[in-house]
Amino acid sequence: MTDRFPETLSREELAARQLNRLNGLLQEVSESNSFWKLRLPTDVQAAPLNDLTELSQIPFLTKQEIVADQQSRPPFGTNLTYPLTHYSRVHQTSGTTGQPLRWLDTPDSWSWLMGLWEQIYRLVGIRREDVFAFPFSFGPFIGFWAAFEGAQRLGNLSLTMGGMSSDARLKMMLEMQATVVCCTPTYALRLADVAEQTGIPLADSAVRMLILAGEPGAAVPAVRQRIEAAWGARVIDHWGMTDIGSLGIETWDAPGELSILETECIAEIIEQNGTLPVAPGEMGELVITNLGRWGQPVIRYRTGDLVRAVTTLSKNGLSLLRLEGGILSRADDMVTIRGNNVFPTSVDAVIREFTEIAEYRTTVVTRRSMPHLIIEIEPASMSDGQADGVRALVARVERTIKDRLNFQAEVVTVESLPRFELKGRRFFRQDR
Repeated sequence: MTDRFPETLSREELAARQLNRLNGLLQEVSESNSFWKLRLPTDVQAAPLNDLTELSQIPFLTKQEIVADQQSRPPFGTNLTYPLTHYSRVHQTSGTTGQPLRWLDTPDSWSWLMGLWEQIYRLVGIRREDVFAFPFSFGPFIGFWAAFEGAQRLGNLSLTMGGMSSDARLKMMLEMQATVVCCTPTYALRLADVAEQTGIPLADSAVRMLILAGEPGAAVPAVRQRIEAAWGARVIDHWGMTDIGSLGIETWDAPGELSILETECIAEIIEQNGTLPVAPGEMGELVITNLGRWGQPVIRYRTGDLVRAVTTLSKNGLSLLRLEGGILSRADDMVTIRGNNVFPTSVDAVIREFTEIAEYRTTVVTRRSMPHLIIEIEPASMSDGQADGVRALVARVERTIKDRLNFQAEVVTVESLPRFELKGRRFFRQDR
């Protein structure tokens, strides 16, 4: 085993690598990071850890604590290990779950992020001749910035498509014979709709792979099948966060499983509303200790993402933690309706089975002191003379929700709903 292919390390080798990197991180932040100097126990600051189990001495970190820190000491808070002149890049979260966060990278930590993408591209089988397409506008949201520069490091031709219409992006992909597309699941579906409307034979294009991130959609079977059928290409699920980096990828030979790059992080799965580890195979919240972003690190960070570890043997011989079905949902998105725990991904899985639905939006409201789910659907066609078909579609959706998720939803039709280039926002709550 060599450092060139760290993802092939055994569990014992991974643990040794993690402990060494963790102790280096703890020593660095103990000396100059005021945020962590206040949080880390005295014993942890005084001496190296002897074993990874000793990580449990450090309290969990939540996004709310980071937000509060940045609000009290704007714009970056106190979680900075070095003087500001040491940092060369700043990115900002999309703010879909609250206050946006700003995250800084030093040249070293950005190079570390490039190393993550080197592993990711190996694991998905990128070839030297692949042409990448990045159909989105580049901005402060980290999005696929690292993926783009990672492809550049490999030397692959990469197409930037900011400031272009969806139609123009599709035409450029076809003209330039793009083989790999990086975007969100929402936008992959949007591009497929545009291709159908404009008569572009998308499934006949050179695209062989879509690396999708930003939402759980790529791991939802109905969404995956819909995208793969429209594009005639393989969907690869990817997971990362602005504040932790790009740490999860579905390998080419293990569809439906998300591998965590434990060469660069320590992953824990704990009780959704508690602090104890869950049993193998049980659903829990993913906790990440980042080992490569020493300039603004997160240690035992509660991501809010719910996952379930795969307990069967790996198909590709790797020892990395694997997550069944990728990111199952977010803990703060769960709503209880008629005694049933409902996640947006569960609803998405049902709605995406209906090819007659162009777009949808769900809203949780309170009626008679109880949560109630309203699903607005935009039929692909609402022309005159199709009223009976639309009514039948509504009835089918309501019945399927009832049969699959065990509660009655209110389904209504609307003429049009918003379209999204990055993350799609389809889940709203008025019951809080």
